[in-house]
Amino acid sequence: MIRAFNKTTPLIGEGTLIDETAWVTGDVVLGKDCFILPMTVLRGDVNSIRVGDRTNIQDGSVCHVNNTHSPYITASQLIIGDDVTIGHRVILHGCQLHSRCLIGMGSIIMDNAVVEEEVIVGAGTLVPPNKVLKRGFLWMGSPAREIRPLTADEKNSILYSAQHYVLLKNQYLNC
Repeated sequence: MIRAFNKTTPLIGEGTLIDETAWVTGDVVLGKDCFILPMTVLRGDVNSIRVGDRTNIQDGSVCHVNNTHSPYITASQLIIGDDVTIGHRVILHGCQLHSRCLIGMGSIIMDNAVVEEEVIVGAGTLVPPNKVLKRGFLWMGSPAREIRPLTADEKNSILYSAQHYVLLKNQYLNC
């Protein structure tokens, strides 16, 4: 469902598919060729959500932001770059994901955390507030720890994953 909130309606890029069971509301902008899978929530009600091109957000994920009006917390929007794969049941809260990242199933990335380009976040990882995950590494654990540099094949697999989900999205559109 795509729903306005406080007179702000989500903007949906060309070729983007949002499953009918997903919930996208408020100040949300989705780029071109994105795929929002079943039971996913993007709730831009108290701040903005920006998603780049060819990004997929998989089943049961929750994307939210920090309040721009609270005197007690730092306001933070959610920014997701291009060619990002976000696995099943991921929670993203007021963080920033640069382009060409893969976020493993069940991970949680908290307020004002930054995931730089070409990063894999392993399944079930907890990224605490304000943490920066440096480019080109595999990060895992609770809290997230740098495990090792990514191989060339792993870096290529991140882009492959995003491209695969664009093709899969197009198959759904043609059903």
